[in-house]
Amino acid sequence: MTASSKPTAHTADREIVTTRDFDAPRELVFAAWTDVKHVSNWWGPNGFTTTTHRMDVRPGGEWRFVMHGPDGTDYQNKITYIEVARPERLVYTHGGEVELEPVDFHTTVTFTEVNGKTRVTMRAVFPSAEERDRVAREYGAVEGGQQTLARLAEHLAQSTSGAADRTIVSTRLIEAPQERAFQAFANPDQLKHWWGPSGFVNTIEKFELYPGGEWRLIMHGPDGTDYHNENVFTEVTVPERVAFEHREPVHRFKMEMTFAPAGAHTQLTWRMVFESATEFARVKDFIIPANEQNFDRLAAHLAAL
Repeated sequence: MTASSKPTAHTADREIVTTRDFDAPRELVFAAWTDVKHVSNWWGPNGFTTTTHRMDVRPGGEWRFVMHGPDGTDYQNKITYIEVARPERLVYTHGGEVELEPVDFHTTVTFTEVNGKTRVTMRAVFPSAEERDRVAREYGAVEGGQQTLARLAEHLAQSTSGAADRTIVSTRLIEAPQERAFQAFANPDQLKHWWGPSGFVNTIEKFELYPGGEWRLIMHGPDGTDYHNENVFTEVTVPERVAFEHREPVHRFKMEMTFAPAGAHTQLTWRMVFESATEFARVKDFIIPANEQNFDRLAAHLAAL
């Protein structure tokens, strides 16, 4: 891993660039940056822990969090996302408010596949060379970046022992309290109005929201095609979590949906584990944007209530 300052000529003297290769698939590495369940396990230099109050990974969305230092000091942070290109690139700004740590910078994080591994490059651009040097000196930003990526490597090493090469993680901050967001799924009269990608409508034939219960529905595509779906619930914890097995049609997967309170809002996370890496590779380019469309429809449904 290297930490340096050598990108473009006009900003080279005010940048900190940190790079590391990870022995993990790019989708998983990207998810580690955008899923609260992942990021709380590795973010920050050695000895730090992180409490996330809000994480909305989309352009204009915010990640508000507190970094707890090993000496007991709390550091208030805010990141505002400018660009989210899953799973290739994140662009965000840090800081911007009086009550936050006095550190402002613009960061681009790239995720590149290199010889079966994932190369992460963090490029932080500061307002001036003097500010870059101050942050490096007072906050140990260069060493901190190295330690942070080393902690990510440790976290990914633990994660890749399971189903990482066949897992899709999608997350969205929903602007509704936990109970209300959960009921939008738990109530089939609501669920039918927003489930599925853009243009789909639903006929729910059976919905038994308890472990072992069945969920049968027909998704009517915008081209007139009907898709019959059969699911069996494996876990239901109101209003926090639902898990089910999707058995029909075509592809089979297990879905875990978590509804985590985030102040007055809800962090909704979907974790889909497919039966094989081959099946995952076949459907991921459709499923990832489809999940985002599904979140858009849910947000619009809740806003209209």
